[in-house]
Amino acid sequence: MKKVMTGLRFIFRNGETWTIRREFIGDLWIKQVTTSYGRIGNSDFQEIHPCESLRIEINQEADHVNTSDINLGGLEQGMFERVASHQDIEKMDILYQDEDHPKSDVIVEVDRIYFPYKATDTDGFDNEHQSSFVSSENKLYIVIDPEKNVKDIYPNIV
Repeated sequence: MKKVMTGLRFIFRNGETWTIRREFIGDLWIKQVTTSYGRIGNSDFQEIHPCESLRIEINQEADHVNTSDINLGGLEQGMFERVASHQDIEKMDILYQDEDHPKSDVIVEVDRIYFPYKATDTDGFDNEHQSSFVSSENKLYIVIDPEKNVKDIYPNIV
């Protein structure tokens, strides 16, 4: 079996999700993914994959909620506006399918990536390291980085 990346699933701090198909993703850079072992809260020990930063360009065709996602904010205002107004992406799943069965919708493997997260307030929902922007071409740009923001990475668009 050879796996092929078919999409990304963003997971927000409140547990809501947003799945983006591969063909709707433009620029993508996930910097320095490492492997660690630990536990979160009282869960079992597990392998986790933190990264240093993320930058992504998402085309306007992805500005909707999939039926498999649970996202009330996205239903009300669209996913681009939801992301631009709430800086709360905590982690992401990279979704894979079996290349030998491209017609199948079955996900055969998932890599979960954790982003740098520093809460901006006591509620802990907004991430100081996340910035985003919707361009005049209706593309969403997201940067999650402790040192740079969306204006630093995409200066000609913002």
